[in-house]
Amino acid sequence: MSPAEDAALLLMLVRRHLLTLSFGLDPSCPAEDWGFTAQQAVEKLLKTLIVLRDQRPPRSHELADLAALAELALDPLLLKLQPFAVEARYEEGPFALPAERTVLMGRLEALLAHCEAAVARAARP
Repeated sequence: MSPAEDAALLLMLVRRHLLTLSFGLDPSCPAEDWGFTAQQAVEKLLKTLIVLRDQRPPRSHELADLAALAELALDPLLLKLQPFAVEARYEEGPFALPAERTVLMGRLEALLAHCEAAVARAARP
């Protein structure tokens, strides 16, 4: 597959994560679970940009490292989702989200739109 095709596959997974997040906008959904899914979405979006650079993304959950490889100044609120990759899954909480869920969703959707535009540009002949 071409880098654009690989990246499009990652975006499909991100859209699924965002759908799951939309179901968890109710505060009764555990912040740790919501934050984990949000962190996974950010991770895949960054890996999309890395793939578009025709590079193989590392098996890493570190958002700062992935953003550097993607050459993207990651939104600071999204970067604050990092503890949800591992710590919030395996340590006793509570773990507070860095902002309201709707604010984070907006930032995720903006990053998704950025990545979709990049994939569309890469897919052009």
